Amino acid sequence: MNEQAARQADGTLVAQRDAPIGGQAVLEGVMMRGVSTWAVAVRKPDDSIDVQSFPLVSVLKKHRLLRLPVVRGSVALFESLGIGFKALGIAANAQLEDDEEEISGKAWTGTIIVALALSIGLFFLLPAVITNLSGAGDDNGIVFVVIEKVIRIAIFLGYLWLISRMKDLQRVFEYHGAEHKTISCYEAGLDLTPENAQRFSRLHPRCGTSFLLIVMIVAIFVFAPFGKMDWHWLLISRVVGIPLVAGLAFEAIKWFGRNRTRRWARILMWPGLQLQRLTTREPDLAQLAVAIAALQAVLDVETPESLVDADKVGIEVAA
Repeated sequence: MNEQAARQADGTLVAQRDAPIGGQAVLEGVMMRGVSTWAVAVRKPDDSIDVQSFPLVSVLKKHRLLRLPVVRGSVALFESLGIGFKALGIAANAQLEDDEEEISGKAWTGTIIVALALSIGLFFLLPAVITNLSGAGDDNGIVFVVIEKVIRIAIFLGYLWLISRMKDLQRVFEYHGAEHKTISCYEAGLDLTPENAQRFSRLHPRCGTSFLLIVMIVAIFVFAPFGKMDWHWLLISRVVGIPLVAGLAFEAIKWFGRNRTRRWARILMWPGLQLQRLTTREPDLAQLAVAIAALQAVLDVETPESLVDADKVGIEVAA
């Protein structure tokens, strides 16, 4: 594989091509996902690296209709959420001492349900409720939607700023940076070593942080035609519209990833990349070794650059 990397003004490298590899930071580790495999690598309390890999068969491969533009994005997103929550559970249990009881499936399922409900309530329902109660846009539906989305983006930015200040999450943000650097190193065609990966930017155009910002912006255009509705229809529309918004945002972020070397794409990606400065930190070589172990477990099973387009259906939304 030829080296494909460019140097930025700050001296870090950025990959010049996109690869069907994605991932997620977890507690003291990283999850990496390919096309047919996903793996989790975790630094255990005894300083060893525990790696677990699992086969992956996307539902997108089984049903042609699910592979339609926009539809494929929402399906891939929900699949990714399922894998991500499983990876979080594996990482949490890996940190337990031998005499500690593992987190039960029921307890973890309950945690996931609560987390999803809070996310929908905070980012989709609360902005609509605040705007509706304020009376803003009573005479103009477009104004109502714009104000609602401004409030939503403000809540999102405030949330990112708040979690970026939490000391307990700093290690996770470092592993997030390690995940990005490792994927970029692979995309650039360099050998997967901690030293090579460290040379790359911790920001990535397919990051979930950038994806969420695109979701906020896309929602403006999706809901604007409906204007202001009765409060119950308002709340229902925000929940029902999530798959459509997610699907459109998926298409946008993949488009940016494929055109990352073009000036117009770099300009449009810039706000999302800057937000990643809140959710990533510079990792050390030991953390990069964990991210590489996760990616290597995927590469031991598949060779992404040799796959044909039909094999790449259902790849990870975010890096």
